[in-house]
Amino acid sequence: MKQQTVPNQTQCLSANPRTGAARSRAVCPKTCCFALLCALYLCCADPVRAGDLHTLKELSIDELMQLEVSILGSTPKPVVETPAALFVITPSQIQRSGAQSIPELLRRVPGLAVARIDANKWAISARGFDNQLANKLLVMIDGRSVYTPLFSGTFWDVQDVMLEDVERIEVIRGPGAAVWGANAVNGVINIITKTSSETQGSLLSATLGNEQSRVAIRHGGTLGGQAHYRGYAKYRYQDDSQLAGGGDSADEWQEMRGGFRMDWRRNGDQLQLQGDAYRGNLGERLEVVHGGAPDFSELRNDSIDVSGGTAGRRA
Repeated sequence: MKQQTVPNQTQCLSANPRTGAARSRAVCPKTCCFALLCALYLCCADPVRAGDLHTLKELSIDELMQLEVSILGSTPKPVVETPAALFVITPSQIQRSGAQSIPELLRRVPGLAVARIDANKWAISARGFDNQLANKLLVMIDGRSVYTPLFSGTFWDVQDVMLEDVERIEVIRGPGAAVWGANAVNGVINIITKTSSETQGSLLSATLGNEQSRVAIRHGGTLGGQAHYRGYAKYRYQDDSQLAGGGDSADEWQEMRGGFRMDWRRNGDQLQLQGDAYRGNLGERLEVVHGGAPDFSELRNDSIDVSGGTAGRRA
């Protein structure tokens, strides 16, 4: 059988499953490159701040394969050398998503189960093990684990990071315990924030609505030319969710949060200081069972005061 040659195209042979006859079709190399370009744009981020598809189009195939991620170790590696099912949420995706919290952003990740239980509780996990007390998904902020020792899971209501400060979110779907430990059986989420040198000046962000409202303010500056800092304050209010039969479910929550970050670099050495503190109130509805003859139960509205903070140094 003769095969016709088409300039700048590759001839591929495929067999007809019914007749067994072979047929040829032309595949354009430009089409293959464009498909690879789209796949890399959807599945990985560019730490060198490519930012959008227009910038990625200007990169060669070799440059695209060298895009770096850092979730598998402290040293960034090219995505082609990353042996994991990896998905990255980029800054441009965060800005265009309209999300107001980290759990809302994680809805974009394929293969990650994200369910909202009520106004202040989330169930997030991977590989089908999804519940409020899920403890097989490791969550980190700038490489620091944020799970609670109470059940080795994550209270998502107190991980209210200022989204304007997020550089990217790296997500691994699948076993990561060999690198990160027991909590990474089903996956790893690493939230990477921007350095203080990238958040200079003042910023005011506000969101107002009939269900949720948010106000955040941030200011960054320099200290001596070699050190940069930023400080922020944030208030968030979430209204009650609605019951199927009508009425409120008494699960509103509000929280105030503040923190700082300082980065110092000199002669190749670097030092990072970071701290956060929060205080809030969470509403919930409890079922109280009364003993006796006969047994009966009733629903009561209650609230919980939450507070805490973190402080750390990284060199």
